[in-house]
Amino acid sequence: MIHFLNAALGGDLPAPIVAVEILNPYNEREFLDDKLSIVDVKARDTQGRVFQVEIQLLVLPDLPARILYGWANLYRSQIKSGQDYGELRPAYSIWLLGETLRRGLPEYVHHLRMRDEQGRGLIDHGGIWLLELGKFAVGPGQSGQVDTEIERWLKFFTEGECLDDDALPEWMQTAEMQQAMNRTAQAPLEGRAGRWRCRPRRARGSRSVITIRRKRHLRAELSAPTTGSRAGCRAKPPPAPRRVVPAPARSPFAGRPG
Repeated sequence: MIHFLNAALGGDLPAPIVAVEILNPYNEREFLDDKLSIVDVKARDTQGRVFQVEIQLLVLPDLPARILYGWANLYRSQIKSGQDYGELRPAYSIWLLGETLRRGLPEYVHHLRMRDEQGRGLIDHGGIWLLELGKFAVGPGQSGQVDTEIERWLKFFTEGECLDDDALPEWMQTAEMQQAMNRTAQAPLEGRAGRWRCRPRRARGSRSVITIRRKRHLRAELSAPTTGSRAGCRAKPPPAPRRVVPAPARSPFAGRPG
């Protein structure tokens, strides 16, 4: 998780992430009519910065609005009523997309932040990162060479399900990748069924380069315990939201003599 976040966010972080705490994936609701949202992985580092990673198989019409809502909810959930806005910390939302969202653009990595028409930021409090795995798979991902750590992770995300544990390619020969591969190898047998006949998703004409099974593996890998992390949060149910009961209307005849 730490290595992936540093690889994805890179130079956009004022300081590298050294430890994270895996948080409850339920975004708390304050009132009953608030929308309940659940993210794939949510974490906080030692500086109070918050991160969410979402693995999205299909690109649906309302996905851009959902992405923006997810980031806004992550940012808002840091403080409650009565707390000072100065307690807010940067919030980073990373989306791994199995399909292409931004068609017509050659880039497969997109950094989205709040900017004015001159490109000047309002506040340096994180943003949204889109990683389009479909574009990567048919572009740089076809090469057996990786030039950056984020390319290494994207190649693992798109091809890791088909790798042979006993004959890993050169780009997998790092401590972080081998640790990720070991976690995949330890997955339940039913989750690994059919790996012997696995072929890259792009070769089968599939819309998404991520399978549902692969999504479960990636979620488990990214939320695995690491330095300073806390496991077991996913099973924790969300706290009950507050119920607001309006006061009964006062009768216009109340208090009058009969």
